Amino acid sequence: MRTWKLEDAKNRFSEVVRRAAAHEPQLVTKNGRLAAVVVGAEDYERLTTGRGTVQFLRESPLADAYAEGGLHIPRRRDPGRDVEL
Repeated sequence: MRTWKLEDAKNRFSEVVRRAAAHEPQLVTKNGRLAAVVVGAEDYERLTTGRGTVQFLRESPLADAYAEGGLHIPRRRDPGRDVEL
């Protein structure tokens, strides 16, 4: 990741965009503080696509192992305990 002063980023904007599009996020500072991060469109889409929990679990490597029968999670059949209320 490269850090650019705002003035330099403006003067060399094409290079900033080229690097960001090559999956290299570019940091831009203003007055010595981080002001922006420039990322490529593909990376932005990946970061902002709203995947829910169900989609995340479906894409998990564990989902394939479970579907193939290679994932066995044993459960105890413990009935619990008696509690007086």
